[in-house]
Amino acid sequence: MIRYLLAGLLMIGTWQSKAQLPPKRELRAAWITTLQNIDWPSRRGLSTYEQQQEFIRLLDKFQQLNFNAVVVQIRPSADAFYASPYEPWSEYLTGRQGQPPIPYYDPLEFMITESHKRGMEFHAWFNPYRAVTNTRSSSIAPNHVTRTKPQWFVTYGDKKYFDPALPEVREYVTAVIRDVVRRYDIDAVHMDDYFYPYKLPGRDFPDGQSYRVYGKGIGIEDWRRSNVDAIIEMLAKAIKAEKPWVKFGISPFGIWRNSDRDPDGSPTRGGMSNYDDLYADVIKWQRLGWIDYLAPQLYWEFGHRVAPYDVLISWWARHTYGRHLYIGHASYRVGSAGSWRDSRELPRQITATRAMNTVQGSMYYNTSSFAVNTLGWVDSLRNHYYRYPALRPPMPWLDNAAPTAPYFVDAFEKPEGLEVRWADNDTTRQTTQYVLYRFGENEVVNVNDPTHILAIVHQMPDPYFMDRSYIKGRKYIYIVTALDRMHNESMISDPLLVEVVNGKSTFTFD
Repeated sequence: MIRYLLAGLLMIGTWQSKAQLPPKRELRAAWITTLQNIDWPSRRGLSTYEQQQEFIRLLDKFQQLNFNAVVVQIRPSADAFYASPYEPWSEYLTGRQGQPPIPYYDPLEFMITESHKRGMEFHAWFNPYRAVTNTRSSSIAPNHVTRTKPQWFVTYGDKKYFDPALPEVREYVTAVIRDVVRRYDIDAVHMDDYFYPYKLPGRDFPDGQSYRVYGKGIGIEDWRRSNVDAIIEMLAKAIKAEKPWVKFGISPFGIWRNSDRDPDGSPTRGGMSNYDDLYADVIKWQRLGWIDYLAPQLYWEFGHRVAPYDVLISWWARHTYGRHLYIGHASYRVGSAGSWRDSRELPRQITATRAMNTVQGSMYYNTSSFAVNTLGWVDSLRNHYYRYPALRPPMPWLDNAAPTAPYFVDAFEKPEGLEVRWADNDTTRQTTQYVLYRFGENEVVNVNDPTHILAIVHQMPDPYFMDRSYIKGRKYIYIVTALDRMHNESMISDPLLVEVVNGKSTFTFD
């Protein structure tokens, strides 16, 4: 009877309002920036051991905060934080572009492995067009593409960029990214807001020659947008051709378009937009299904005079087209000025995010802000907003087949707690993690309540968990489920019942 009651609860899902319960499913991610050593490594020239220990400390902090993803910049300027057949090692590792880490290791392989150990997705963050960060000071290797294919580039300000109009550029960038998807176990390809660069006052992007060759009579702004559309569509097809489960996500500037330029735009008065200035029609990509998620950078506060957070989150939430929407939060601004000196600003933003049914989580920029904990905002995450673990939201258009339910096989009282063991019949090898739930004697059995998640356990040959908070003599119900890499959750197991009979704990596997 208990088996059918519990299965019914999972199917019915005794949902409570978001104000009463934290979400069971929510992406919680942080951007780790390598450009200019903003987040990691802390400086150039660290030894392999120092680099690895720094990254492990970052992951451990995020694991303690119940984060479930990291977004790591692995190609900041046509360079690589991995062993690339196309591009030289990044200068932000050793201080000299083209020089591998000493002693040698592959940072990308290491970062993916360590992230997955902690149950976190790894989103590989690429910059598609920036090639030289500073033409005066950047280290440029002899085999860097700006030296081997100088005709592909333009100089704009103190930087060099790939010319997005060139078909061979699109093919090259796609090959670079496809290579990573093929050889590494990443969970997502990620790009931020840098497509055509942010405009410099009084200077237009120097692509006149390309426009004369490829413009085909359309306006230059529509032509630029078509160039970016072309590479996004090409990348979408290439990623899924290699590995259909690898996600493709974009983190755009926080305003798609202002309503004074387009009635479909947001009622904002920002001086810049994705569509008109960066030539990135991100809503089109979402609507056509080229990408799997958007994470707009809403780096303004509630009531901002030209781009209020509350107005923008409502606008983006109405334009998801069935794909995921995560909100990019400016954790780096906490304590800086104005409303950001109010300790309630970022918590209010998280609360507003969770109130939107079409928003599935948050990303935070930047990682360094977590070390500072200004106004106690990290403590707010730890003690309140992210107190309990969260499963990542599934993407049914990529995969909606859940793994087989596991089953309990044994339980042992030990001095340090209760050791619970289970197994599964998953012959397809879909399972990557298990979710262990625990309920007390008088608690409603509701697996949609994340406050009852005891642990999320990495897949292993003989899975087990030591419940160190177990109190001998109390009655408990344990339930376990299986997750695949897309976080599809299996049906629940038969329960493990812990009861006391004649003063002795008994374990029943119903």
